[in-house]
Amino acid sequence: MKMTPDDPQRLYVDQILAGTDRAASLTRSLLTFSRKQLTNLQPVNINENIRKVETLLLRTIGEDIDLRTELAPGDLIVNADAGQIDQVLMNLATNARDAMQQGGILSIETSVVESDELGAGPAGDGKQRYVRILVSDTGVGMDEKTREKIFEPFFTTKDLGRGTGLGLSMVYGIIKQHNGEIRCYSEPGTGTTFKIYLPLLAAAASVPAAARGLLKAEDRLQGTETILVAEDDEVLRGLAQSTLESFGYTVITAVDGKDAVGRFLENREKIGLVLCDVIMPRMNGGEVGAAVRKNKPDARILFMSGYPADVVQQKSMLEEGAEVILKPFSPIVLARKVREAPDKK
Repeated sequence: MKMTPDDPQRLYVDQILAGTDRAASLTRSLLTFSRKQLTNLQPVNINENIRKVETLLLRTIGEDIDLRTELAPGDLIVNADAGQIDQVLMNLATNARDAMQQGGILSIETSVVESDELGAGPAGDGKQRYVRILVSDTGVGMDEKTREKIFEPFFTTKDLGRGTGLGLSMVYGIIKQHNGEIRCYSEPGTGTTFKIYLPLLAAAASVPAAARGLLKAEDRLQGTETILVAEDDEVLRGLAQSTLESFGYTVITAVDGKDAVGRFLENREKIGLVLCDVIMPRMNGGEVGAAVRKNKPDARILFMSGYPADVVQQKSMLEEGAEVILKPFSPIVLARKVREAPDKK
């Protein structure tokens, strides 16, 4: 964040970030497959999401494959977990690369369609409009028998050791978690096309500016509130503190749940937001949240967690509708999330 755009070290930092993002995405993919991943749904501009992941896709597919994107004009806003949508695109791009050993074309297109395109059934009923994402390749394609099995867990056409058979089943699970639909069309020798349908948000005007890619300037993320950070991991606590202070916030830290409640009671009137880890010693996030609400019912609380969903539910008992930011997160993501929370009045 502090580097100038022309700093020669930026290339290395970008590669480090891309590598850590891939590691985090792999972990999330495994959690998604086991249905233990927390889904952080919020308004997302699909076009902006595709533009951001384009560089990573280019590195994945290689130089002998031509990546072409044709994005519909305007903002296509859906309620989604941006990281999981990235996983979908990465998985489909990886499969397309493997189907085009001699090179070819990978195309990604977006458009808005009516619900009747989805045909009969619940998804095709009513007047819902959808963002349609087409991911097409010019690879070897597949026959009908293979196509019918591609979303089944552990089904793979790749050689032993080259594929787990989890990729497309995770893609299917993610799209279903987003109340969407995914269809596959393919024939031997003619390539493959995946059509993804995600419900379009009707009230785009209510979408936070960050989701429309408008929060570019760092100063728009600045704040003056006092934030209580409750995190038992010393390294993460220090990183959260330094990040928030760099954006102008005053930070009070707590080392565990009981300490967090004590610090809150001491500074109740000036604390504008509680940033609280979910699983902590002495009192968990749910218990801290309940104690905070008891003393200040309108307190703003943002929980953070890197644990699977079932662990969070069993050990924390978060309030219904609680806002959760999923670890690992970047400083910019934290700043945006924190900026949104105090602004929700």
